[in-house]
Amino acid sequence: MEAPVVSPDDVLAIDIGATNIKFARVDAQGRLRGSLKRRPTPYRCTPDRLVDWIVQRTSKFVIDRVGVGFPGEFEDGHVVRPGNLSRLGGVGTEIDVGLDDLWQGFALEATLRRETGRDVRVVNDATLAALGCSRGTGTELVVTLGTGCGLALRVGGERRRVRDLGRTEFDAGRTFDQALGERARARDDAAWRRDVLTVVNDLAAEFAASTVYLAGGNARRISGDLFAGQPYAIEIAGNEASLRGAARLFS
Repeated sequence: MEAPVVSPDDVLAIDIGATNIKFARVDAQGRLRGSLKRRPTPYRCTPDRLVDWIVQRTSKFVIDRVGVGFPGEFEDGHVVRPGNLSRLGGVGTEIDVGLDDLWQGFALEATLRRETGRDVRVVNDATLAALGCSRGTGTELVVTLGTGCGLALRVGGERRRVRDLGRTEFDAGRTFDQALGERARARDDAAWRRDVLTVVNDLAAEFAASTVYLAGGNARRISGDLFAGQPYAIEIAGNEASLRGAARLFS
């Protein structure tokens, strides 16, 4: 098998999840150059441990540009809230208050640039998926479905800041991560689909969305037929959205 052609425009895409970290070399359009790899997210996931993990993987690639999706609230190069990374062992385990404090305000982007020597750009993981989905017209809403869930919004192609959905309350006793995450789907797929429909409808109405994209690993488990008759367009974007988004961070 021939080795993929290496281009200076290639990007190393890294999508940090609560269960796994996905990474791959992509071209300037976000198309795979080689295989998409998955590795378990390292818990207890301190900032230093995650940085070391990314530095080690990045060192295996002859590549200058790295696009990273972070699974929590992230602004201006810094972690605002770390989402599930502050849990002792991921989704379903207790939040470690000390670990949560370590993450808040951490300059992840600058640290990764310094430690890797590469041009590293970091955004929230749902924002990364939105970059890969957005066509730049209308009000575009992205809901990511995986171990947990995420939310991003673009209006006329411009990002708008929205709340960190996952750890907020969905109903009595459950967060959005718990309602729409993989554990809920594995326990009762039919109930999970109903909750997905309810949440997407509510969010589409709240933001007057013209198009809703479903991204993330569990988006492929949803059929667009579930949303028949709704006043917005629905598109299933899947995992590829994050790969395209990583490339678009540099366009």
